Amino acid sequence: MYIPRIADKELADRLQSAGAVLVEGPRACGKTETARQRAVTEVLLDVDQNARQAMAIDPALVLAGDRPRLIDEWQIEPAIWNHVRREVDRSRGPGQFILTGSAVPADDITRHTGAGRISRLRLRTMSSFEKGFSSGRVSLSELMNGRFEGCPNEGMALADLVSHLSRGGWPGDLNRSEQACLTAHIDYLEEVRRVDISGVDGVSRDPGNVGRVLQSLARNVATPVSAQAIATDAGGGDGPLDGGTVRGYLAALRRLMVYEEQPAWSPRLRSRSLPRRAPKRHFVDPSLAVAALGATPGRLLADLNFLGLLFESMVYRDLSVYSRNCDASVYHYRDNTKLEVDALVQNRQGDWCAFEVKLGAGQVDAAAASLSKFRERVDRAAVGEPRMLGVIVGSGYGYVRDDGIAVIPIAALGP
Repeated sequence: MYIPRIADKELADRLQSAGAVLVEGPRACGKTETARQRAVTEVLLDVDQNARQAMAIDPALVLAGDRPRLIDEWQIEPAIWNHVRREVDRSRGPGQFILTGSAVPADDITRHTGAGRISRLRLRTMSSFEKGFSSGRVSLSELMNGRFEGCPNEGMALADLVSHLSRGGWPGDLNRSEQACLTAHIDYLEEVRRVDISGVDGVSRDPGNVGRVLQSLARNVATPVSAQAIATDAGGGDGPLDGGTVRGYLAALRRLMVYEEQPAWSPRLRSRSLPRRAPKRHFVDPSLAVAALGATPGRLLADLNFLGLLFESMVYRDLSVYSRNCDASVYHYRDNTKLEVDALVQNRQGDWCAFEVKLGAGQVDAAAASLSKFRERVDRAAVGEPRMLGVIVGSGYGYVRDDGIAVIPIAALGP
């Protein structure tokens, strides 16, 4: 049974305004099933050999069918992109095609002509709200409008949070046991390092080195670690890997949408602090960081510092999903004085919220002090007052502190 996704409305809206919509996301995040909710007919290029052969003879055969027509895993036959574009031009109507893909073709030249005809929608793994882990009592859209009234304690234990994080947001895992999920994620990364990362652009890569880079990314999840630091860490006793090689690995992992970067926010400041521009590095789902290290929920509970980074990465994933509902993007802030803000959400109108992410309630005071300091450092005449400053925590009540900073439990946060 299909579980509704936050992206459903965005897909419906885009089909009303564009001739075709490209739904991109990592393998197994639910792209095909989400697209099927709107498609009338479909062709599955990854399993339909006849359709692939038809592409070489007459691409119109693949495009024929009632519409919207779903073309699944379109990147297997990249030439179809231009045929879709031409058909959209010919038909002159919205909602003709839905394309889905779990990898970006190496030759981006095939895609630049889609401007104005093909809209792109990024689908991520399921958020805490979509999975039912969060009640959604606290709406990010409401926070972006400056409204927050608090919420009751959802009664979420730390062990429940760790299990939720380790299982991840993969739709196919919803009815699996925890152990089956952990095994499936290890297998997922094994396929990435042995097959997918070379197939994405035809460049042969050493699976052992890829595995060590994945492990280094996991150890440094939710941090702005440099590519050179990853090269040194992944090289181990044999010396660092080549920095250019590691950057190539990271680019390929981005193409596969297994790994992503949280960009830095660079507002105008009132002080002489220098914002850092390095992105924070995340797996598309924190469960992959757990899998890369072969960790278990029990081991994570014994290492609360690392668990805190995984929790931050999960919150980034959730905010990235929820922010689509209010036409916003998620950034981070860090400057040369070591002042950091874990997540900033800003919409296209320029409205913004800033959040610190802390696993335990005992860290709230320090996080609130950091947010207050950041607010004073920002040139609010240029960027406006924050709509909300908040600390997102692992459990407990939601409330507003005397200093005006909200405390928001992850089990209550939603779109």
